[in-house]
Formats: sequence, structure tokens, C-alpha cells
Amino acid sequence: MAGRSAEVSRQTAETKVRLALDLDGSGRCRVRTGIGFFDHMLVQIARHGLVDLEVDVDGDLHVDPHHTVEDTGLALGTALRQALGDGRGIRRYGEATVPMDEALARAVVDLSGRPFLVFQASFPRERVGEMDTELVREFFQAVAARAGMTLHLRVEYGENAHHMVEALFKAFARALDAATALDPRVRDVPSSKGSLL
Repeated sequence: MAGRSAEVSRQTAETKVRLALDLDGSGRCRVRTGIGFFDHMLVQIARHGLVDLEVDVDGDLHVDPHHTVEDTGLALGTALRQALGDGRGIRRYGEATVPMDEALARAVVDLSGRPFLVFQASFPRERVGEMDTELVREFFQAVAARAGMTLHLRVEYGENAHHMVEALFKAFARALDAATALDPRVRDVPSSKGSLL
């Protein structure tokens, strides 16, 4: 079960992304996307998901942050899929509810091989820092699609957009940590069909 890590490079006319992920890390991270608030959110995934994460992105920020955020999500989802391999021994499901001051967010993950996103959140502001809040959904859509995960995200309530988004990223990180955890009782792939692909 060793070596649950991956490195992904993605280059288009809009972005150049390099991402390294270790599922069995300790929360170390080094991120640089050019979008301060997005960097802060990626740090939350590493720290609260206990994964080691390196992200380096050169994107067309002169246009807007959309391509940078979405392509980072695609790279992270791809790295998750590669690091998990066939999913042998994992718990597969994870969920977490995380508060941040007045905000409360919930995430439920199924590493099923079936990409699907349910996103129930609306934010009181259109931007936090330099990041459009509508890009939160775009990021998680990209992660779920490439990782092959079913992902349900919901902001239960809140007033401060920063707190609401951050609680959502932290909840995702905790749920992902639970779903990717190795369970010594699970000796095969945790599916009655024998495959998570």
C-alpha cells in the first residue's frame, strides 16, 4: 500500500500546472497559483486532509482566475485518481461537517469511480479576495470529474463569504482524508462489483 502519490503536469494555451500529491503525508504544502485566496484554500486541503501537496501554476490571470482555478482542480482530481490506484484497502466513503465561526459546511465523498457533484451553496459576495465565489463550484466540479468521485457539498448556513468557502474546503479535506484512509479489514476493493473504475 506504499507509494500513494502522484505528480501531474498539465499545459494548455491558458495555463501551465504542476501538481504533486502524497495521500500519506502530514499536511505539508507549497502552493503558488497567483490567486492569494485560492492558495489559502489549497493549504486547507493539505493541512486538514493530511496530504502533502505542491502546486505551481502559471495561468492567464490577465483574463481572469477561471482557467487557473479550474485547471488546478483538473490536475488535483487526476492526481487523486492516480495516487489511489485501484482503491484496494481504502474506506471509500468519508464525510465531515466543519464550522468556521458563524458558518457551517458539510462534505460527503464516495470514491466510487462515478464522477458526480451536488453543490448546494450560495455566497453573499461575488468575490473573496481576487477569487470569484462562483469558481468554488467550478473547482470542485473539476476535482470530482477527474478523480471519479461522487461529491456532495453543502453550506448549511453562514454570513461571511470567506468563512463559508473556507469551511467548505476544510470539510472536503476532512471527508477526503476519511475516504482515502486505509482500513486493515478491507483486503480488496470496497465494492461488490470488484472495481471502482
